[in-house]
Amino acid sequence: MAHYFESTPTSESNEKIIKVFINDTHFTFYTDNDVFSKKGLDFGTRTLLESVTDITGSDILDLGCGYGPIGIYMSYLKNNVDMIDINSRAVELSKKNASVNKLKVNAFTSNMYENVTKEYDYIISNPPIRVGNEILYKLLFDADKYLKNKGHLIIVINKDQGAKTVAKKLEEIYDVSILNKNKGFFVIDCQKRWQFDTYLVKL
Repeated sequence: MAHYFESTPTSESNEKIIKVFINDTHFTFYTDNDVFSKKGLDFGTRTLLESVTDITGSDILDLGCGYGPIGIYMSYLKNNVDMIDINSRAVELSKKNASVNKLKVNAFTSNMYENVTKEYDYIISNPPIRVGNEILYKLLFDADKYLKNKGHLIIVINKDQGAKTVAKKLEEIYDVSILNKNKGFFVIDCQKRWQFDTYLVKL
């Protein structure tokens, strides 16, 4: 069986439409086989989105976008949104769902950050825990390279999937705080530490 974090889905496409309310706003999404949470908006993503309603006017990267609920909701909040996923089917669904909801996003395939070329105020993700710790921590630690100074990586992880351990580990390079807890899900805010640029001054 293929996983949603593989680049080329092997299951036959079978698109379905789901209707979702996020913070009292209605959205329509197309989902499909081999895409995360195809039956509906998962509780972790919902908890994440209910915790970040005050973000507006920012450059945002939806990391591992799936069919697009995070990035599309961030676009609804008047942000500039890029969306990436290794899964080509997920990226096409994200484009379609943005169009269906009359919102503008820039969605493209990328294995981790290989096709990312800019820095963001926020990188937001419900990260793929099943990829294993080595890839997971690479995703989360490498986000620092694509954040503006004092930018934020915001993620949601279940306590049973090691949320406390992940938060502690991320303190190695970020200023970490817990934005929300809901039925075992932790919304973790990792702020990039200030980095002073060094300039060579010609005397």
